[in-house]
Amino acid sequence: MKKLLFLCALVLAGCVGRPDNIVPVSNFDTTRYLGKWYEIARLDHSFERGLSHVSADYSLRPDGGLKVLNRGCKEADAKWKEAEGKAYFFDKKDEGYLKVSFFGPFYGAYIVFDLDQKDYSYSMISGPDKSYLWLLSRTPTMDPALQQRLIEKARGLGFDTSKLIYVKQN
Repeated sequence: MKKLLFLCALVLAGCVGRPDNIVPVSNFDTTRYLGKWYEIARLDHSFERGLSHVSADYSLRPDGGLKVLNRGCKEADAKWKEAEGKAYFFDKKDEGYLKVSFFGPFYGAYIVFDLDQKDYSYSMISGPDKSYLWLLSRTPTMDPALQQRLIEKARGLGFDTSKLIYVKQN
């Protein structure tokens, strides 16, 4: 039984780890991060496969965490899908390093590693490894030069940006 508990703890810890050379932003202001974000690009995962018009809405929870409402349209049948989750800071509330859960006690890393500190107009997110990447914007579109600069940064950090999916938002 002890071995099973240890193995479960080890597996779950891997889901909230931080990839090499991915550093969470400091001076993270939760209040400014709240609200709606549009997904501009992402690496593919089964939980978002086939979705367009993807957005995430962040609001405060009574327990001090964040409520996360992800929404997207399944293109195959033109039906909207929603998933509600919760997120909590790992350590410091002014560091962009959170754990997020959409499935009971299971958490995954949510690492804000690039953020427009002036206007909070864009954000880049990593998961527990470099197979997870999201480029978010406060608007459904992003300036192409800015988008390219952020993608180049992600590529330089070791993300396989050749596999990015550019999300339809129109």
